[in-house]
Amino acid sequence: MTDVWLPYGRGKLQVDLPAAARPTVLSAPNASPIADPDDAVRRCLHEPVGSPGLPELAAGRKSACIVICDITRPVPNHLFLAPMIKILLDCGMPRSEITILVATGLHRPNLGAELAELIGDPWVLDNVEVVNHDARDVADLVDLGVTPTRGTPIHLNRRFVEADLRIVTGLVEPHFMAGWSGGRKVIAPGIAGHQTIRTFHSHRFMADPLATQCNLDGNPLHEDQLDIVRAVGEVYALNTVIDDERRLLDVFFGDVLQSHADAVTAAARTSTISAERRFRTVLTSSAGYPLDKTYYQTIKGMVTPLDILEPGGTLLIASECSEGLGSPEFVAAQRELIARGADAFLDHLSTKQMADIDEWQSQMLLRSQRMVRIQLYSTGLSAEQQKLTGVEVIDDLGQGISDSLRRSGDDSLAIIPDGPYLIPRLAPQEHQSHS
Repeated sequence: MTDVWLPYGRGKLQVDLPAAARPTVLSAPNASPIADPDDAVRRCLHEPVGSPGLPELAAGRKSACIVICDITRPVPNHLFLAPMIKILLDCGMPRSEITILVATGLHRPNLGAELAELIGDPWVLDNVEVVNHDARDVADLVDLGVTPTRGTPIHLNRRFVEADLRIVTGLVEPHFMAGWSGGRKVIAPGIAGHQTIRTFHSHRFMADPLATQCNLDGNPLHEDQLDIVRAVGEVYALNTVIDDERRLLDVFFGDVLQSHADAVTAAARTSTISAERRFRTVLTSSAGYPLDKTYYQTIKGMVTPLDILEPGGTLLIASECSEGLGSPEFVAAQRELIARGADAFLDHLSTKQMADIDEWQSQMLLRSQRMVRIQLYSTGLSAEQQKLTGVEVIDDLGQGISDSLRRSGDDSLAIIPDGPYLIPRLAPQEHQSHS
């Protein structure tokens, strides 16, 4: 192998490997995409898990709210939104009482051409109302109290809570804090108020060692998300699993908890891989568009490979960052991190009951930054923005790899092309030998 191709923006980035490099490419296990995705969606809507089929659920209902993820998640909305809506219409639900709600969390709204891309079907846009969630609009939120264990405030979108039929949709993939995306996570933080989201992302949640990728057992975010679902009441979900080419591998509809659990089982087969050793040099990406639109999202790919990185090693990551660093709040958090230094920044966060908006990603950056050397390749950041990344920005990944191999005295190199969508984990015997 003399070169490797990484997802980058909407295309691929070629990286020339040093002649001495001995690469190990960690790729998702082989899985065959569903031959007829339209039929798979139709069948899951009529043959769900843990609930009646959608026609039975829709019978006699006066209104429906269908929640979708925002543009940062490559969910195949074009496959299932129209079939779901047509079933609701066939069951007599008025077109005017069907709402698609975009789960933006505290991200910016999706508008115009971006919204059309997100929905993926002009018929849907022409026939039902599509609304972006606004976590800061207190009048559009319903207060459902607090979670019983941790006291997280439960503030959720009014359209969703008051709908006669509530459906969330999404993509199940590894998530570096909540364990797995999809299902309950589309509700909180997806359509939650800013107080709920900022509590979820506070230091006490984020610093918990069980708040990590591919783990639900004892994960404080997951447990509170389940409590929030219970506070809402009746909720159904459609969860998808896709491959690295965005092709449908599995789709599940039904009870929000059971459909998510089944999707997690399916996703784990293709999004986790075992590695026999740790590496001093790891090359990865932010998985290309849409996840590599901002540096904010790129940080996920800096955290997910840590299990196979030797402490003190080097993580090289490619991310286009076509929209720059991220939100103004995240930029402010990065400025504060750099000004205070890591220890003082974390001490400051630990005093807060609720995090400031988007500063949690700066906290997650420190999870990797304090363990390994991070080098970022990006063509979307200005010189001033590069200074605020808090990491080393390089203009030649091949040279970065060569330098890392020389520093480490080890020519072995792990390559994870699909970034945070694939989680490498040490084989059990390796964990035991390091304990």
